Amino acid sequence: MKQIVCFHLFNDYSGSPKVLNMVLKGLLEKGENIELVTSKGGVLDELNSHPNMKRYSYSYRFSTNPALTMLRYSWVQLYTFFYAFRYIFRKNTVFYINTLLPVGPALAGRLMGKRVVYHYHENAFAKGVFYKALAFCMQKLAHEIICVSAYQASFLKRKKGVTVIPNALPTEFVSRLHPDAEAAFNRKTVLMLSSLKEYKGTREFIELADRLPQYKFVLVINDTQENIDKYLSDNKITNIKGLTIYPRQADVTSFYNAASVVVCLTNPQLAVETFGLTTLEAMSAELPVIVPTEGGIAEMVENGVNGFKMDVQELDEIEETIRRMLTNSDLYLSLSVEALSHSAAFNEQAMLQRIEDVVYGNK
Repeated sequence: MKQIVCFHLFNDYSGSPKVLNMVLKGLLEKGENIELVTSKGGVLDELNSHPNMKRYSYSYRFSTNPALTMLRYSWVQLYTFFYAFRYIFRKNTVFYINTLLPVGPALAGRLMGKRVVYHYHENAFAKGVFYKALAFCMQKLAHEIICVSAYQASFLKRKKGVTVIPNALPTEFVSRLHPDAEAAFNRKTVLMLSSLKEYKGTREFIELADRLPQYKFVLVINDTQENIDKYLSDNKITNIKGLTIYPRQADVTSFYNAASVVVCLTNPQLAVETFGLTTLEAMSAELPVIVPTEGGIAEMVENGVNGFKMDVQELDEIEETIRRMLTNSDLYLSLSVEALSHSAAFNEQAMLQRIEDVVYGNK
């Protein structure tokens, strides 16, 4: 029986560790034995109590200082590179690398002759030289690469050993959503889950809230309250009527259950979403969505059917679309029904089985 050793750099509450959490839970429930090497303090901590899980942690966090962040990152790669050699004499060990970032253990795995599988969540080719270099390493080191969308896979020069497996949501998460399109329409609430990174469209969402004071706007930012306060102060953003901002949340289902529309305002000139986990979460709650026009996230939406594809540069049009959705009940209910219907295509069990087949080389 093969042993899975999983490496993930930064354990927080963003999309990639959430997907990893679901995958590992699914494998653990099937009786697999897994060892996880990651940082402390995020969604992956939920796995600690599972009897089939061994967890090894280190301290790691991002900094607003790029040089300091790179220093910390380099230290973790060096640490996990040497740490990985504890498995040198273990036969049938698979190194499961989540995201591009854990290049140290991936290199160690290849040097030891281990099977190395990458779960690739980013689009390195829409980012800088550093990520492109990591993507180059991934294509050289991986036996198999799991991509989350066809868009993402299209940028890889390597075509052999590349499998597209879209993300899904845990059944347990979906069970806590309460779809009710008529009630949602009456709530008149626009939701976005984002971060403080410039390309995520946080500033534009706040501007939309200022333009549309007749509606509620809720912003959930994957960061601490301290950093959020500093961001607002630095950007001279004061109280805006109807806007409520929340810091990082361990569970976001209550926000979807209180929303009407969910938007993603990632700027395609700065970054491209390879998949839209929050978009899938929204559609599973029977909520229409507004997403960017490019990327894997755009593959999830039929324009005008279950939502709209719009560029954040077209803020006037986004404003008008939100107003139209929240004043036209026939349009809203039609979009909602289709959103829920589209979400059914992203099945957890099917996704888990395909990932397991790739990890073990059974595909």
